[in-house]
Amino acid sequence: NFVRLAYLSPHLHDSGGTVCEPVDIPVSKRHLDMVLAHLTYSDKAFLGGVTAPGRATDCIDMCRTVFGAETVERDCVILGNVNVNSPLVYDGTVTTVMRAYAEANQGVIVTPFILGGAMGPVTNAGAIAQAHAETMAGIAFTQMVRPGSPAVYGNFLSSMSLRTGAPTFGTPEPALGSMVVGQLARRLGLPLRCSGAFTASKVTDAQAMSESVVSMLAAIHCGANYILHSAGWLEGGLSMGYEKFMLDDDFLGALTVYLDGIRVDDAHLALDAFREVGPGNHFFGSAHTLVHYETAFWDSKLSDNLSFEQWRDGGEWASERRAEAAWQKALADYQPPPIDPGVAEALGAFMAKRKQELPDAWY
Repeated sequence: NFVRLAYLSPHLHDSGGTVCEPVDIPVSKRHLDMVLAHLTYSDKAFLGGVTAPGRATDCIDMCRTVFGAETVERDCVILGNVNVNSPLVYDGTVTTVMRAYAEANQGVIVTPFILGGAMGPVTNAGAIAQAHAETMAGIAFTQMVRPGSPAVYGNFLSSMSLRTGAPTFGTPEPALGSMVVGQLARRLGLPLRCSGAFTASKVTDAQAMSESVVSMLAAIHCGANYILHSAGWLEGGLSMGYEKFMLDDDFLGALTVYLDGIRVDDAHLALDAFREVGPGNHFFGSAHTLVHYETAFWDSKLSDNLSFEQWRDGGEWASERRAEAAWQKALADYQPPPIDPGVAEALGAFMAKRKQELPDAWY
């Protein structure tokens, strides 16, 4: 369902990776189902499995089935996001997964996972220095495997409650850290993956959205090229929420306008409108307003801007209820992208073969 919703969104360009862990399927096999969802319910870019080398290889082989071996050899069609065992360790699983993607000329996002006070220092400068060193080491490794293979500078700096040890998100320190990391990535000439709509809240409430906005704006302002976890994240990434997904996606729509900047030309300077309206009058019915009526301002699909009386008489719907109705309608109207019947059959045969070969394992 989340892959479907990402496919329907005009603001999301990638449907993610482990969007929502299917815990009813053995760990040894669930990567197959997750990648199949990306390949059949969406036609957007996506991430592959990274929890074991064989799982990474399976994901790449599924891409070869869909796109063709020559295309995969020539182009990057799948990314793998790997986390460093911070502080300062790459274990055998991570390096062999990185090797699998790099050897196939597929992209690796190298991301230190640092919670200040646990996997890194509590001070921003020390944590940033650690993250930079870990990222450079990982990307250098991918280039040793296959020079020129695609690589992304990943960043996951966050904080924690030093009273309880619980992770915290949307706090100012990681946001400041992102600004520095953005400059470091540009210094290296590498594309940057940065934080998304992070929150520690368990439900779609004010905490969830305020933390997510701070985290997302940090990624926008630091110049991130790829933002993972942009919609739906709850409970520090342990759960996903449908309403949270829709509210995050609505905010992404606002950010697309924000990133477009200010246009300065005759039409946008509005000199004709000033001449028409003159001092002391309003612009509401001016020719300039009517020309730009449908495109002048971003129009939220979920916010309520009516009067209190109109809102009350309409049922007193809070944002969570509006988001709930939105995702339910989106899924009811969903139509999958077309897929070649032969490709679909080949994917099914690959899935059946691998699931028969792989033993059930829950680790």
